[in-house]
Amino acid sequence: MHTDVWNVFVGPVSVAEVNTTVAPTPVPSSELVPPPPLYFAPFPRGQQVPLQTKNESWSFPRDFWWGFASAAYQVEGAVKDEGRGPSIWDVLTHRATNFVVNNDTGDIANNQYYLYKQDIARIAAAGTKAYSFSISWSRIFPFGSGAVNEAGLRHYDDLIQTCHDYGVEPIVTLYHWDLPMILQNSYGGWLSDKIVPDFTEYARIAFSRWGGKVRTWFTMNEPLVFCGTYPLPNGYFKNTSIPTWQQKYFCGHNVLLSHASAYHVGKALYPNISISIKTNGGYKVPLTNSSADAEAVQRAWDFNEGWFANPLFINGDYPQSYKDYVSAFLPDFTPEQSALINDSCDIFAHDAYTSSFYFAPDAGIDGCLANSSNPLYPGCFNSSNTYATDAGGWNIGPAADPGAPWLHKATDWVPTFLHYIQDTWKPRGGIAVSEFGMAEPFESLKTIRADILSDPVRSSYYRDYMQAILIAISEGVNVVGSLAWSIVDNLEWNQGYSVKFGVQYVNLTTQERYFKASFFEYINAFKTYQEQ
Repeated sequence: MHTDVWNVFVGPVSVAEVNTTVAPTPVPSSELVPPPPLYFAPFPRGQQVPLQTKNESWSFPRDFWWGFASAAYQVEGAVKDEGRGPSIWDVLTHRATNFVVNNDTGDIANNQYYLYKQDIARIAAAGTKAYSFSISWSRIFPFGSGAVNEAGLRHYDDLIQTCHDYGVEPIVTLYHWDLPMILQNSYGGWLSDKIVPDFTEYARIAFSRWGGKVRTWFTMNEPLVFCGTYPLPNGYFKNTSIPTWQQKYFCGHNVLLSHASAYHVGKALYPNISISIKTNGGYKVPLTNSSADAEAVQRAWDFNEGWFANPLFINGDYPQSYKDYVSAFLPDFTPEQSALINDSCDIFAHDAYTSSFYFAPDAGIDGCLANSSNPLYPGCFNSSNTYATDAGGWNIGPAADPGAPWLHKATDWVPTFLHYIQDTWKPRGGIAVSEFGMAEPFESLKTIRADILSDPVRSSYYRDYMQAILIAISEGVNVVGSLAWSIVDNLEWNQGYSVKFGVQYVNLTTQERYFKASFFEYINAFKTYQEQ
């Protein structure tokens, strides 16, 4: 039946030449030599950044955890191997022409399913403290529920143990967008509350198996994004009766119920582990000092971070402006559901890449709310990456690759952002920057390896971002960890391999990995500032 499902819904897949787990080899000392100075203001000390003293008022606490992140579908490859069932992304990359740039797929990706030992050895050689990865749900439950695939469990057994063998802390995300295809076809995936018991059982298996070896868990990655992908492209999955414009809100509702259910299962099994969800979004700067722009900014918070953070951290329910819209079609949370959702995160884990300006629609907020055909409805806020015209119209910061037009280096706003999270949602366990990174402009066009490994925009981004976190910590913000995206160049979803976020370059033909300059820039922050 496993093969039949793949043949019917996905079709033939590519297979890597290496299809058994590879033993690691020592990382040559020559690969761990930092690059020479770059052409921007130097970060304290090191070969990259000589002749500048350390800021003695800054420090990362000894228990501040830091490292690199990845996600199963983006790096693993081996999509059919050892009993894995198809995910919605296997279907979309194979069947939906041009859904992904160059029709790239995750069939082989970085082949980390077999090369994980080497990947962990490489980051460990430079002193990395943590590696955050996701588990492929359909490796554990090939059909989303029902029979458990022992081969999948054994793979992650060894991945987690390998992390420990190298002194690297494993951090696990249960769901990073690769929904088992069968669940989407059976009942609409995240659009149905039937997913709550299925996700809970998947989480129970994971917590039971690895709760004694993994201290930090994330249930889901960026529901704001994966709920926003609904409605999925037509013609590839069973239709649903939920109107297209309501689908992302039903998704979010079931995400919160699923997360809360999984959280309480995990804490019952292992009370001392940390379980949270990863939210995402940039800092929201009012374009002008007008009251209309201030209101637009608040609505932007409510319809983005607040959609998930308010129920989880404040009162078990949605922000009022959001609730005013969805109450017409979404069921209210029952008192029991609200109680389960509220305070069901041990830390505030946020993927905080950038910042943008926000302002009121041309028609005004009231005018927008009165006109459901307004393209900004129902949020009724607008955004821009540039200052106001009378302020020069400049970018908020240097632009990333054109394939990531939403991303700019806006690290000046990071301390304010972290203060805002702490002051607004008051997380009892502190804040983790659970993803941040930069798509080096036009990197995919480069053909000379030395040029690829020199990534000054990304290097500057990491240097300034870590300085910003240090500033926030010195000002009393409880920041507990950071995870750079990503450990390697990988399949960046709809952009395929055309956009590069990795701190390591990967030759996708040979699967060789090479450290970029940004890898050393990020690590240097901790060599300089972490308490020993």
